[in-house]
Amino acid sequence: MSDAESKQSDYPNRWRLCTVTQVEELKILIRMFPIWASGIVFSVVYSQMSTLFVEQGRMMNTRIGSFRIPPASLSTSDAITVILLVPIYDRIIVPIARKFTGKERGFTDLQRMGIGLFISIMCMSIAAIVEITRLKLAKEHLSLNIFWQVPQYVLMGAGEVFMFVGQLEFFYDQSPDAMRSLCSALSLLTTALGNYLNSLILSLVTYFTTQGQNPGWIPNNLNEGHVDYFFWLLAGLSILNMFVFVVAAKRYKQKKSFVRF
Repeated sequence: MSDAESKQSDYPNRWRLCTVTQVEELKILIRMFPIWASGIVFSVVYSQMSTLFVEQGRMMNTRIGSFRIPPASLSTSDAITVILLVPIYDRIIVPIARKFTGKERGFTDLQRMGIGLFISIMCMSIAAIVEITRLKLAKEHLSLNIFWQVPQYVLMGAGEVFMFVGQLEFFYDQSPDAMRSLCSALSLLTTALGNYLNSLILSLVTYFTTQGQNPGWIPNNLNEGHVDYFFWLLAGLSILNMFVFVVAAKRYKQKKSFVRF
């Protein structure tokens, strides 16, 4: 149905017939959905910075002489990484990548998001290895220095630069012209849903791992649990998420301009 027909008084039921523009815009949103959904699992990993990373840091050696480092303050490593990496990406990484890919931005938005997802897998793997080392030392009544957490925060910051920025650019470029503001806000929705999904995963893990009077993976005293198992679980989910993302990205058709009737 054209716009001219829709202005007529005897046009058919609008719930059954739509304009070509409306149909094309809906098809664009449906194609974007798998790409959008991949950001939810990434946000689950991102939420660990304000949850289990802090709990992990509380069980480590936080003292330098007489000064005590608040475990939550290590998130500044993430912020510093973002501040430094954004100009490095624009001034160094993009020109180098441009020579190989021939693309103005160096990487496509989808490639940039894929790199961010891969970094999130590395982040969870490093966090799990640090926790394994911490537990081994705890059995010997020793404590691991909290600065061993810095690499996982740095990797998370690098993942942000690739995933979140790429996601914003992807939604803005590929969304329908009339819905760019709305689609640009979808990245915020993935963060919210990621936090909810993180809470759900934590609840399920706690329920199933505390059966039979077991302390579970994440007890109040982390020395009695296995937070490393939870980090490996998130790494596994991130690998599965990246696989789905790669499949969806390969099948994704870039938005084409179409004529408004």
